[in-house]
Amino acid sequence: MKRVVSIQDISCLGKCSLTVALPIISAMGVETCVVPTAVLSTHTGGFQNFTFHDLTGEVAPIAAHWKSQGITFDAIYTGYLGSFEQIDLVGKFFDDFGGGDTLVYVDPAMADHGVLYAGFTPEFAREMGKLCGKADVIVPNLTEAAFMLGEDYVGDEYDEAYIKGLLKRLTGLGCRTAVLTGVSFAPDKIGAMAYDSVTDTYAEYYNEKLPVQFHGTGDVFASACVGALMNGMDLTGALKVAVDYTLACIQETQKDPDARWYGVNFESAIPMLVHALGR
Repeated sequence: MKRVVSIQDISCLGKCSLTVALPIISAMGVETCVVPTAVLSTHTGGFQNFTFHDLTGEVAPIAAHWKSQGITFDAIYTGYLGSFEQIDLVGKFFDDFGGGDTLVYVDPAMADHGVLYAGFTPEFAREMGKLCGKADVIVPNLTEAAFMLGEDYVGDEYDEAYIKGLLKRLTGLGCRTAVLTGVSFAPDKIGAMAYDSVTDTYAEYYNEKLPVQFHGTGDVFASACVGALMNGMDLTGALKVAVDYTLACIQETQKDPDARWYGVNFESAIPMLVHALGR
């Protein structure tokens, strides 16, 4: 059985970060270990007066214990990181547990719709770009890509040539493969495009674009994609699984209006995910 470790925060209630990564990747038949960087009573996308406890100080001791026990991972998957210190600690984690056949997979979750999340700065984005340079695969959205590269955010005003150029510039950070999420070249389609700098090839996949937006879909996509890669799929196959599953989660959530601010109903779409893997 493959083993993935995911390094990001955990919301005790709500559907994002580790509460998405752990069940999705596990359902794909992959052992999922966690390094929680913070614990929150709820996610921050709609709840008020949530609690927050920083676990930055636990990252290095967890890593040291695992290293002393000879623990290895088939993939390291990082999501939301809340500080410069956490970026530095994760970089050291890559040094200790990466290399060889271990896939280093970074979702630089820090921005969307042209703006950085609260508390982040352009300097933070540049540091995240350096961390992405140590990865094998990165999965930013268009906003995150622009901030990491120090470029203007173009919104919806782009064509295929621009996206391909942006992907090449992202691999210039040092990663082998860059995946751009939320790419759309037609009003009714959305998906992802990727570039492998070693083979100089592109991969892409699109499905139906719905006129809705839900909290946590980026985490769903990233988790399904890394799970598919751990199941031996090539990049195109992994993009298809991740895009299709994210769409299925949104469709499930549309049936439940009360859940829309809370996150997507990824649980009821898991049978579709398992079927896509041929299990």
